[in-house]
Amino acid sequence: MTANGPTQSFRAARDFLLAHGDDYAAAYEGFRWPRPAEFNWALDWFDRIAQDNDRTALHIVEEDGLETRISFQDMRRRSDRVANWLRAQGVRAGDRIVVMLGNQTELWETALAAMKLRAVVIPATPLLGPLDLVDRVERGRAAHVIVRAEDTAKFAEVPGDYTRIAVGGAPDGWLAYADAGTGTGASTGTDAGTSTGTATGTETGGGEPFVPDGPTPATDPLMLYFTSGTTARPKLVQHTHISYPIGHLSTMYWIGLRPGDVHLNISSPGWAKHAWSNLFAPWNAEATVFVHNYTRFDPTRLMAEMDRCEVTTFCAPPTVWRMLIQADLTQLRTPPREVAAAGEPLNPEVIEHVRRAWGVTIRDGFGQTETSVQVANTPGQPLKVGSMGRPSPGFAVTLLDPVTGQPGDEGEICLDLSGPSGRPVGLMTGYEGDEERTAEATAGGYYRTGDIGSRDADGYITYIGRADDVFKASDYKISPFELESALLEHEAVAEAAVVPAPDPLRLAVPKAYVVLAEGWEPGPETAKVLFAHSRAVLAPYKRVRRLEFAELPKTVSGKIRRIELRERTLRGDGVEFHEETTS
Repeated sequence: MTANGPTQSFRAARDFLLAHGDDYAAAYEGFRWPRPAEFNWALDWFDRIAQDNDRTALHIVEEDGLETRISFQDMRRRSDRVANWLRAQGVRAGDRIVVMLGNQTELWETALAAMKLRAVVIPATPLLGPLDLVDRVERGRAAHVIVRAEDTAKFAEVPGDYTRIAVGGAPDGWLAYADAGTGTGASTGTDAGTSTGTATGTETGGGEPFVPDGPTPATDPLMLYFTSGTTARPKLVQHTHISYPIGHLSTMYWIGLRPGDVHLNISSPGWAKHAWSNLFAPWNAEATVFVHNYTRFDPTRLMAEMDRCEVTTFCAPPTVWRMLIQADLTQLRTPPREVAAAGEPLNPEVIEHVRRAWGVTIRDGFGQTETSVQVANTPGQPLKVGSMGRPSPGFAVTLLDPVTGQPGDEGEICLDLSGPSGRPVGLMTGYEGDEERTAEATAGGYYRTGDIGSRDADGYITYIGRADDVFKASDYKISPFELESALLEHEAVAEAAVVPAPDPLRLAVPKAYVVLAEGWEPGPETAKVLFAHSRAVLAPYKRVRRLEFAELPKTVSGKIRRIELRERTLRGDGVEFHEETTS
């Protein structure tokens, strides 16, 4: 195929990272972000690698055993059809579209089609309710919505003059996505626990190729993400046609993706990690996106599918890893070549458990909705227990003291916007409609993550916690993550979250909210065991002094809402055990 300038520069940067996949020093020193003036990832990259390419781009396995496989070439044709159809329904460049779909072929078709049209996607999880959707439509200034038929009723309470498009059937007043003519792909209902049976999504017939109505300025908005809102009203993060598509070259490098890989990322549509690892990173690498849909997590079934479908790279949030290690990991006959975790730091004991069973090491990566992967343990590098690695290629990371604002070995994790490599491509343009917050986040020539870390002499960064989660007890700084990791070393603990509890003498003491593993019962005896464990593994000033057995409140993206736990602690809700009276 003939490549244009933006495609050539993108491919050169990608191939450089692939060539230095196990050589961090060379990759970090030699990588330079491509910065094209015009770039459309769907047209300039995906369509070009998809030309006459019959390899599988998307493989979805349903809970009932039905499967769909879509080749790169067919995904190109399908997204062309959707783009042409959306254009006929009035979708224009710059229009904003709320896309609220599950892990289904239409999600990927729509993502590519919207890019081709230069429309702006507002990703939304199907878990959202009407009040959330009012916020998305109003603040996002949405002109169109594309949702599952079963979710259309939620929009009865969402005012606005927007085009309504339904997938899987169209109620009155809604357009039918099926009229785009892509079909659903031919699926075969075989026993998904075996290696028999195949399924394809091969297109029949042609359809008019999509013709863009003009070039795509690289700085045009592409995606608007509402953050998960762990502490406040969700922010609206704006990404461009290069900040996520090109920015996720760093994510591709961190995961260790290669052409031909089969990549499984467990993430819900609507959240940034889904775009990271279910769209941009794998297709940047020309790998297959593999999805296993389920209503209830079943580690045995998941591992059977991973074996059968030959998954080579795997990424999951800490919650999934913690559930996985409750099962017999040796059921997986052929472990993936690369395994990773993101969302929140993964506790060392989980990493060691997987290493013993699979012979591979889970590698942490750190990033945000606002960025691609900033810091990571990359393939082939020595790992340090508890560290999330070193800065990703293309990112200059500085730790700023929260009080003095000076660089040091501990402080807020910040991106240098004026260093030799300039502003990282994989960084948002800002917060939509909030210039004050954007200015605050980028003050002094740094992008400020709000996360605290420490750096050792070898450049490895260890996560301490969110700036608003770290607290003091008896004038000692306490990292909730460190205490949570210590608790998770005990077999009784499935999940834990630590927050400050008011104390008249020490100002605050660490309180743990604990979810117990199967076979353990909440009560004074279990509390006594966990307090003893805390005394054995933690310094006296870090010891857990109070404990409560309770489910952990989480955002819909799976992050623990510690602010709710702090508020609950102040209210005195629940049954609380005290170390001094339980021991």
